[in-house]
Amino acid sequence: MRARKRFGQHFLTDSGVLSAIVAAIKPVESDHLLEIGPGHAALTELLYPEVGDMVAIEIDRDLIAMLRARFDRLRVVNEDVLAVDLDQVLGEQRWRLVGNLPYNISSPLLIKLYGHLAQIRDMHFMFQRELSQRLAAAPGTKDWGRLSVMTQYFCNVQPLFDVPPEAFDPPPQVFSQVIRLWPREERTPVDMALFADVLRMAFSARRKRLSNALKSLELPWDALETHDVLPSQRPDELGVEAYVRIANALDQPREKS
Repeated sequence: MRARKRFGQHFLTDSGVLSAIVAAIKPVESDHLLEIGPGHAALTELLYPEVGDMVAIEIDRDLIAMLRARFDRLRVVNEDVLAVDLDQVLGEQRWRLVGNLPYNISSPLLIKLYGHLAQIRDMHFMFQRELSQRLAAAPGTKDWGRLSVMTQYFCNVQPLFDVPPEAFDPPPQVFSQVIRLWPREERTPVDMALFADVLRMAFSARRKRLSNALKSLELPWDALETHDVLPSQRPDELGVEAYVRIANALDQPREKS
């Protein structure tokens, strides 16, 4: 079957890369494993015999019959992963997620998954290398941005290895990278709507001073400066906890004058 452009399909065919992904995951029989976008099942074929419980979410209905015929214990969900009810799929178990993700859904899917981390043990995904570098970026670098902050608030991030275009059929025009993410055990509580708004505003004006980028928020700069959050800084100089402090400062009741 040919890859479908509308689904962003690039099927992984390189046996060495497939084996390296399995070696990184180290699946065991007690694992609950969810594969997103199994495609022609090259990775599924290696993972399926190792685990006792496996689910695959596949949007392409032309692949469903093949998946069900080849893997009798595999639970196949024929839906768009961005639309699927993950609470229904995941239930009360803790899952290990894996997938060679279409580039066009990577960012929105990650944001969706961050809302289900209580049900996720770890994630091993293949992304476009540029996106992977953004997820693992450090403050003060060109790759540091909204998705970097959001990802590192929720997860630990570990890039594993690069994958060249020729490992796929058809080959994409870019390098890919396999990356491991797993939930952070401790996170400072924050209102996620405020947090997201602060990040959107800040990185929409990343070259400006923070006081200008966030001027409409009326921030208590005196209080923030005691935590080394300075109005003279640029948005891309601040780390995760600094943005959490800004959002939490907005969430505090204001004294009436």
